[in-house]
Amino acid sequence: MFLNIFGNLLIFVRRKEVEKMAVIYVALIVKGKRTYESVPSVIKPQVRELLIDLELEDLITE
Repeated sequence: MFLNIFGNLLIFVRRKEVEKMAVIYVALIVKGKRTYESVPSVIKPQVRELLIDLELEDLITE
């Protein structure tokens, strides 16, 4: 029981960390410090979604 709860908590924390990193990468892309191509593949879908939501899909290049 404890391991199941701990596992779910760990997944939740990791998901939050991915969301935070995606926002950081979007900010860096918008400022011109990074490119979409340089985003780690683990968070590319989240970064792509955020850029589209901000109507900045022209920054999505590979």
